[in-house]
Amino acid sequence: MKRCLALLLIGIALNAPAAELPPSVQTALEQAHIPLSNVAIEVREVNARTPLVSYNAEKPLNPASVMKLLTTFAALERLGPTYTWKTEAWLAGELDTDGVLHGDLILKGSGDPNFSEEQFWLWLRELRNRGLREIRGDLVLDRSAFDLPPFDPAAFDNDPLRPYNAGADALVVNGGVQHFRLVPHDKSVQALPEPRLAGLELDNRLRLSTQLGCGLGWDDGIRATVADGRLILSGSYPAACGERNYYLSPLPARDYVHALFRSLWQELGGALSGGLRDGVVPATAKQLSSHESPPLAELIRTTNKFSNNLMARQLYLALGRSDTTPATPERSRAAIDAWLKTHQAEFPELVIENGSGLSRRERISARHLADLLQWAGSSRFQPEFESSLAIVGLDGTMRRRYREREFAGHAHLKSGSLDEARALAGYLQSRSGRLWLLAIMVNQPGAAAAQPAFDELLDWLYQQ
Repeated sequence: MKRCLALLLIGIALNAPAAELPPSVQTALEQAHIPLSNVAIEVREVNARTPLVSYNAEKPLNPASVMKLLTTFAALERLGPTYTWKTEAWLAGELDTDGVLHGDLILKGSGDPNFSEEQFWLWLRELRNRGLREIRGDLVLDRSAFDLPPFDPAAFDNDPLRPYNAGADALVVNGGVQHFRLVPHDKSVQALPEPRLAGLELDNRLRLSTQLGCGLGWDDGIRATVADGRLILSGSYPAACGERNYYLSPLPARDYVHALFRSLWQELGGALSGGLRDGVVPATAKQLSSHESPPLAELIRTTNKFSNNLMARQLYLALGRSDTTPATPERSRAAIDAWLKTHQAEFPELVIENGSGLSRRERISARHLADLLQWAGSSRFQPEFESSLAIVGLDGTMRRRYREREFAGHAHLKSGSLDEARALAGYLQSRSGRLWLLAIMVNQPGAAAAQPAFDELLDWLYQQ
């Protein structure tokens, strides 16, 4: 009986908050009308077992883009910081001495998370330098490295052309993004596209608006649609904004690769007489060239610092791929579970849909986010991981935030934001030089109202 009572008391102690919420944080939550039941917080010193603050820490909540911490650290440990992706060019036919390929050119992808337009152009120029001039066949895309269900880019928020809604693919170039420089004139708006995509005509119907100011939602009046080979830009653009950059993902990954290939290949003096089709590299094909990505340690910096959803999706799928089996979401989830076991851990509350946090289903607890940060803090890859997080007030998604706060430059953090979720996690060095890790999440409609409470937590922690 005494033994049972002792165990019960130990269990209560372990699950009780290590300390009350800091008064300033609690006040900020009350002023924002956020019930404490919708909040989860865990704060620890990096090498400590006992948390400084632990509130609702075991409650599963939606972490939004903070889920990228799980994806990127798992990738670092399972794949290694020097892991790279290869994209290969194969010839299915004979290449004669005049540079004419009597057959198909096959591009085989392996899921490169960040194959840029510049890298693609340089690689195509290499193909020209290797003697390929004219392709008297099709452009064939081998995307068999991923085995994915149909993807609807409109499913998340009914805004399918937004780059953050782009779906994963074994062969993605430039993130599938087309950039427009919007230049206002007296009565019109010029839209300068980069890159130009063959077969996609720009139909610019934008009109200039005289509305005052140029706030965060400056592009809300712009509508973009694709129909019959045309990208139609319509609506209004505020003259007060001056010149701005505007980004779209106008085509599915395979069509984008084809359109960009045709445009760049023609610029390089090449010719393609065939069309586009999917396929796999046949046993009789000959490899012409291979492009290798930058190492994983470099790629996770872009993924986390700029919260790139597509790159996180690609990294998540890389966890579930092998040389003999294509990546699937199910295999990636199994790889995450296997990785957790290497830390003698289970996250029973974990719901991971795509690894990017752009999901209304994904869930994790503040305690397990803190565990993740603690593992990373003592990992041999700690420098690579921590340096991938935005430095508060200096770079990434945090470059314009907290510049005037005392802790600016003293924290590496990852933020997450959806309409119904707000989250923040990472490391902060306090005024005394002690290093802390923190995870805070709020889930409710209008979760952005919690931002002052996040600010107060960082201020309070910096003073510890």
